[in-house]
Amino acid sequence: MDLKTRKRLSMLVLVVLLPVYIIVAVTLMNWLDARFGRQPILIEVLVYLGLGILWALPFKRVFSGVGRGEE
Repeated sequence: MDLKTRKRLSMLVLVVLLPVYIIVAVTLMNWLDARFGRQPILIEVLVYLGLGILWALPFKRVFSGVGRGEE
């Protein structure tokens, strides 16, 4: 995949897919709160950290080298 394509895909991911993912993650946490009650803060932090890392894993290849200039 060339650099121009990776830059365009990374912008698409950051501008469109990331906000959708954030909405889904917050909705999931709200559903968990409604279903099981409020969890201890440490568990909530761990879940949000896990979700925060999880979104980037499928896009690792898209983001690699985007910050570098044309060589």
